[in-house]
Amino acid sequence: MYPNDPYDNRRRDGGGAWDDRTRAYSADPYARDQYAQDPYAQDQYADPGYQQQYAAEPARKAPRPPRRGPQINIGLFIGGVVATAVVTALASWLVAWIIRVISQRITETGKFGVWNPVAQDEYWFAVVGGLCALFAGALWYVLQLTTPSPDQFFAWIVGLLVIAAVVLPLLLSREISTGIGTAVMHLVIGLPILFLIRAMGARSVEYR
Repeated sequence: MYPNDPYDNRRRDGGGAWDDRTRAYSADPYARDQYAQDPYAQDQYADPGYQQQYAAEPARKAPRPPRRGPQINIGLFIGGVVATAVVTALASWLVAWIIRVISQRITETGKFGVWNPVAQDEYWFAVVGGLCALFAGALWYVLQLTTPSPDQFFAWIVGLLVIAAVVLPLLLSREISTGIGTAVMHLVIGLPILFLIRAMGARSVEYR
């Protein structure tokens, strides 16, 4: 024993030393001395260099989990929209041609006066129908990305536009025959867009 040593923690009743690691007396009288001489037993977290090293390291971000949910097959959707535009253009051209032929036959009889229910020719309606289908496809895609219920919003927007396009010619046309013919053409353009674009969009959505 070292009675004059103030750092001697060994017990006087049989030896032993206070172990700082276990916070208890050790049976080994030299446990404290060995622990004090062991360079690896010191607390490394108290080293300023160690703290600066890990403080300088940027925090590692956890990897972002893969996105799950509905995904749009762009190629399939574009193909469906183009096919809808072709169908709308053909339907518009065909209905406009039928209306023009019927009006010419009625005009030739001379009993009901001169009929001109279609203000434009059938090719103009075909081009307008195809362009409207393309714009409707773009609208559905934007709604799919930005709204929680794209099909319902699309149905409301297109449905209201179709109703306005049918009612306005009936109210604003000077001749009732022209108003009826234009309203029929607008309805022919709007119905394929309203139903086919939604169907093509639903078919192009893939769930992962």
